[in-house]
Amino acid sequence: MTPDLMWLTLTALMTALFWIPYILNRVAVRGLMGAMANPSSDDAPHADWAERAIKAHRNAVENLVVFAPLVIIAAVTGMSTPGIATAAMIFFFARLAHFLIFVFGIPVLRTLSFAVGWFATIYVALVLLGVM
Repeated sequence: MTPDLMWLTLTALMTALFWIPYILNRVAVRGLMGAMANPSSDDAPHADWAERAIKAHRNAVENLVVFAPLVIIAAVTGMSTPGIATAAMIFFFARLAHFLIFVFGIPVLRTLSFAVGWFATIYVALVLLGVM
């Protein structure tokens, strides 16, 4: 497996695991059966950090949907470069940082970590378009 695809795989796996903390909070707040029940308007609310984790997870999925096809296109077309592999690694760590910073409620760093991941995405797109 090429480094860019390895980092993409790790990012996909990490994103797939981001639901675990807020589901554990849901179990703690609502009990096991309450956590598995259909949502209703009178459900006990999540902790503030868990609400932020839900939003961070949603944001991670939204960004992975854009980033993953670009890396896959690079791999399929033979355009993978060390720069794209580095961008994929940066994207992974930016998304990890974004999730943790969002959960802990640190606003400015959250935006900065988001921007780093966004720039990694734009870099890969520009390489594919032959601009870089």
